[in-house]
Amino acid sequence: MDSEAARRRFYEVLWPFMPVVLRTAHILCGGRSADADDLAQETMLKAYRAIEQFRPGTDARAWLLTILRHARVDSLRSTASAEGTLRLDDLPQEPPGRPETSELDRQVVGENPEVLLEQFSDAEMIDALSRLPEEIRWTLLLVDVEGMDHKEAAGVLDVPVGTIKSRAHRGRMMLRDKLLPLARQARIVKD
Repeated sequence: MDSEAARRRFYEVLWPFMPVVLRTAHILCGGRSADADDLAQETMLKAYRAIEQFRPGTDARAWLLTILRHARVDSLRSTASAEGTLRLDDLPQEPPGRPETSELDRQVVGENPEVLLEQFSDAEMIDALSRLPEEIRWTLLLVDVEGMDHKEAAGVLDVPVGTIKSRAHRGRMMLRDKLLPLARQARIVKD
């Protein structure tokens, strides 16, 4: 494939998924925009270089997320040696003031947990997700954020479908445990 055909194919097939790659990278990087931008850029660059390996008819989103996963692992490995370095981005920030909200009825939350999740800001959700183990975070991002079925997510993460189901269940419970104290503190739910 010549370079013009490769470029055209990249922009037609893969570029529309750039928002997915960027959103996923943003969550994986705990909301650190510069790191997320770097990870997304690395992913798209690797995808462009490997466009000839992409098979027509396969899921472009899953292919890109697989590349993103590998780029993330490479990034984590390369920064492991700088573990003792403190960055200003890593320092906790004071959360913005929360508008007054009334307490939600437990029955409503139990029947429709999305009502509770809508009470949290994107930053609070990203923070809660970023405190989960990497494999759990990946699973929740693919299944709950990107809406992949378990088989697709298993393909991206290269694990059995049963592992995805287990991680998704555990991850949701872990996320609930991370958000519950925040919900109580904000008086979204009663003790």
